[in-house]
Amino acid sequence: MRSVWWLVAASLACVAPSTREEPTPVEVDAATPVVDASLDADADDDDDEESAPVDAGPVSCPADMVLVEGRYCPDVMHICKRWVDPPGRFREFRCAEYAPSVCKSKHRRRMRFCIDRDEWTAPGDAVPTVHFSWTTAKKKCESFGKRLCLESEWQFACEGEDMRPYPYGFTRDATACNIDRENIMGKKEPVDYREPAGSHPQCVSPFGVRDMSGNIEEWATIDGATTKGSRSTMKGAWWLPGRNHCRARTLGHGEIYSGPQIGVRCCMNAK
Repeated sequence: MRSVWWLVAASLACVAPSTREEPTPVEVDAATPVVDASLDADADDDDDEESAPVDAGPVSCPADMVLVEGRYCPDVMHICKRWVDPPGRFREFRCAEYAPSVCKSKHRRRMRFCIDRDEWTAPGDAVPTVHFSWTTAKKKCESFGKRLCLESEWQFACEGEDMRPYPYGFTRDATACNIDRENIMGKKEPVDYREPAGSHPQCVSPFGVRDMSGNIEEWATIDGATTKGSRSTMKGAWWLPGRNHCRARTLGHGEIYSGPQIGVRCCMNAK
C-alpha cells in the first residue's frame, strides 16, 4: 500500500473538493451553453419549482448522449460523517458517508444540455481511450460537432439536483465504480485497470451518465476561464484510492498534460 499512497499524494496534491465553485459569465458563441438568467429560481421556493417545470421540450440529444436538465447549485456544502481511512496524511481523501448536501446559493441555475453517456472509446478498442491532453480532448470533441463540458455541466451531470457527492449516492461503495484499486504501480506507469464503459451497472448518475467516478479522469473547462493555461480541470478521478466524488477537481497539470489515466467525455447544447 505504501506505493499506492505515494501515487495518491502525487496525483491528488492539487485536488480540492471544490465545494465553493462559483461560475463567472463567459462569452457566448455557438460552442458554449446559453444560460438564461431569467430562468433562475430560488432554491428554497417550492411554489416556483412547481409552477416553472424544467422540461423545455422534447429530448434532442444524439443517441450516444443523454439529456441533462434541471437546476444546478453553484455553491454546495458537503459534510463527511465518517472517513474510510484512519487519522493521518490521507484521511480526508476518501469519505465513507456524507450527510445530505446543502445548497448555499440563493439561486439555482437552470441548465439543459447533452453529455456523452460514456467516456470516449476509440473504434475497435474495448476500454476508454487515454493519453489525451486538454488541448487534444477539445479537438476530439469538436471533431464530433461537440465540445468539452464546462466544469459546472460535468458536476451537474454527475450529482443531479440532490447534489450527490458520488453519482450513485451519499455512501461510498468501492464496488459500485472502478475505484480504490490497490497494487497499481508498475515500473514506469500505473497498472492499467481501465474497464469497458458500463462495466459497473451501479456507477450511474441521476441522469443516466455512466462511470463519472473512477475508471478514467476526464477533461473539462473551468467556467469563465479564457486565459490559455488556466482553462483545464480534470474530473472524476481514476481507479486509484482517491476522492472520486462529483465536485473534486485536479488542477495544476496544465493543458498539455496527457497521462495514462486521462481521457475525454463531451457535451453539446441541447436543441
